[in-house]
Amino acid sequence: MQKPENKRFSFKTLLSFLGPGFLVTVGFVDPGNWATNIEGGAKFGYKLLWVVTLGTLMLMLIQHLAAKLGIATGKSLAVNIRERFPTPITLFLGGTVLLACIATDVAELLGGGIGFQLLFGMPLRVGALLTLLLKVFLVISQRYHRIETIIVGFLGIITLCYIAELFIVKPDWAVIAPALIVPNVGRESIYIALAILGALVMPHNIFLHSNVIHSRKWGTSETEKRELLRYEKMDTVLAMTLGWVVNSAMIIVSAAIFFYHGVPVSSIEEASITLKPLAGQLSSLLFAVALVFSGVGSSMTSSMAEADVMTGFLGKPEDPGSLFYRLSVFVTAIPAFLIILVSTESYRIMIFSQVILSIQLPFTLLPLLILSRSRKVMGVFRSGTVEYIAATIISLIVILLNIYFLNTFLTGGG
Repeated sequence: MQKPENKRFSFKTLLSFLGPGFLVTVGFVDPGNWATNIEGGAKFGYKLLWVVTLGTLMLMLIQHLAAKLGIATGKSLAVNIRERFPTPITLFLGGTVLLACIATDVAELLGGGIGFQLLFGMPLRVGALLTLLLKVFLVISQRYHRIETIIVGFLGIITLCYIAELFIVKPDWAVIAPALIVPNVGRESIYIALAILGALVMPHNIFLHSNVIHSRKWGTSETEKRELLRYEKMDTVLAMTLGWVVNSAMIIVSAAIFFYHGVPVSSIEEASITLKPLAGQLSSLLFAVALVFSGVGSSMTSSMAEADVMTGFLGKPEDPGSLFYRLSVFVTAIPAFLIILVSTESYRIMIFSQVILSIQLPFTLLPLLILSRSRKVMGVFRSGTVEYIAATIISLIVILLNIYFLNTFLTGGG
């Protein structure tokens, strides 16, 4: 069967399509990333920058597979798993994803709370509650495209803040360049490396992308779906590249300020305070503003993902107006907020939450891999050999890193 020809590329059409990939990108520029990137830069300098590069390359393929699954089947990853896998496996996978969603909420509510604390002097728990209320209000009360605009705006503010930070701290680019591509990990750094990876390749974001891609309704014919995929690839690559820039900048700023000045960091609040004498008042203000937008923006995307996971795995309609959907928007935030209420080590909990995401990740990648390769599920959009091998290698890398971490932890090296 001959492939349908693509229409001529239209920049105007691309602009109208941009959005789903950027929603996902806000998810991996969340407070969990802040904690892991600050820790990685402060403890190991530029050595873990390669993890951001690796994670971004993984994301480009994984998020493309998730979006393609949504386009080819007209259903989200959660719905496809429920319909295609045995009930015990579905329950197990759904349970692990919900645990990952709770871990995500912990980091995002904490991050928003810390941001409000730094800007307005609010108690941490009050700031976290305000972040929770804001995300529920924004998700439930706004139409999808309005939410999309708000979140892309948040991402733009965060990006500008960190680009400004780069100019302020003046890092050593000659040392940074090789660190971006040369792997460097050991028993001391594997925990943080895994946390950075989990914060980048977040399981709930994979589910989210397979669902929000349906907002671009271009028809159901093969030709229309191929055209949709064409613009989806561009959206994904552009958005993931922006995420790579922001996450790399986080590590670079942390390394330049803390590691190379011998300043230890044990909390995000401490990181902000320490910036004042080293990089000036402006740097600290930008840090706090970006953290607030990061916490609120990423909370919104995680809420949408959680609602997708809940409705998809339980076979409920994905109707934002339904009571079940509205409850799903914040159901995982309740245990997350309770964890915040009883916690005393917010920084360490944020980092640990990202390790949980990395441990869950194989349980999201493997069903995605199986579904994407199935001709029965995907039809003509089934993953080709090269794409399938690349995705398999990615899954093996994640699994091997998890095994290395668990071995390190069990033998007392972590």
